[in-house]
Amino acid sequence: MADKPVLDVSGLPSYAYGQRSILWWGTLGFCLIEATAFALAVVAYFYLRDRTGAWPPDGFKTPDLRWGTLNTALLLASCLPNQWVKAAAEREDIDRIRLGSIVWTLMFLQTTHIATDVADTAVLAALMFTRDGRGRRFVDVSENAFYWYFVVLTWLPIYAVVYLAPRGL
Repeated sequence: MADKPVLDVSGLPSYAYGQRSILWWGTLGFCLIEATAFALAVVAYFYLRDRTGAWPPDGFKTPDLRWGTLNTALLLASCLPNQWVKAAAEREDIDRIRLGSIVWTLMFLQTTHIATDVADTAVLAALMFTRDGRGRRFVDVSENAFYWYFVVLTWLPIYAVVYLAPRGL
């Protein structure tokens, strides 16, 4: 019986970006789960609003439009440094990622959703400063940036529901 040839895969990369990464699929799945929760909350909001004679109910006032608008502007503006960091991660540029990590730590965040991502970003920043930034860590940074887009996009309908809908806009 002849020996079968051995396929040498040692030269293949041990990580990948985007849809080729298992982390990308996990992040997408997490986003879908959270989007479902947000959708259910928005449906509940409109259900309650429809069942109430006046909105907002007595004893409550409509949130100040100024703060919601400021938060929306900050979140949308954050997409620029976010894309910068994502591109740097995919180029495996450690110096740019270290600089981008400083941007992340300066962001003012209001929700638990955003705070979770900041905690994840801080861990990645610490890893980039304390270990060799290479390989799979760059995938982590890239997927964290992908998740940030989800955070920004989920804020927009929440902003519309909480700040604009009560005003009839």
